[in-house]
Amino acid sequence: MNEAKLSNHRLAETTVSEYLRVLSELTLSTEVTDGNGTTLSLDEGASRAVQMILSVGADSRKVMLVGNGGSAAIVSHMQNDLCKAVGIRAMVFTEQPLLTALANDDGYVSVYEQPVKLWAEAGDLLLAVSSSGQSENLLRAVSASTTSKCGVITLSGFKPENSLRRQGDINFYVRSEFYGYVENAHRALTHFITDRAMMIARGAKDADAGA
Repeated sequence: MNEAKLSNHRLAETTVSEYLRVLSELTLSTEVTDGNGTTLSLDEGASRAVQMILSVGADSRKVMLVGNGGSAAIVSHMQNDLCKAVGIRAMVFTEQPLLTALANDDGYVSVYEQPVKLWAEAGDLLLAVSSSGQSENLLRAVSASTTSKCGVITLSGFKPENSLRRQGDINFYVRSEFYGYVENAHRALTHFITDRAMMIARGAKDADAGA
């Protein structure tokens, strides 16, 4: 049973083995493009994303991460791993007093755009995660990052024509309209990126120590 057919059935009728099989197929078939719209293999796209993150660290720049709902949880986890495991400065903008103040005074569409304008510097990196790829607050954050000459990595899903998947230097797109599939694929991809970056960074440190 493919994902399209599965979407016409209640999840309660699906076995966990079938769910995980479809999730694996969707994750492995993630579509990746660069800033020019050129198609990349999943391995090449992930490798470039890892190198973008490591370059930010090497240049003493930072990574900013944005997402809503479940995607906010994904980027918060990634921020934790980038700081603790990879040793790269990374930040999210989900601290409640500031977020609610911006949402109350300027509207929810501004809650990431305004902090990005405040903190972004040329050479920084923004990573934006959205299941739909249509969240206006994330699109505004990406635009603000681009204006500040930051690199951008996006992860999206749902409709293939979603706006976010064309906004980054590297774009990962999961072809599904199930939140669970898209979010779990995004979670696996971001975990791979941080794990790979961690191993490369540790290898470099070990090599320096042995020199």
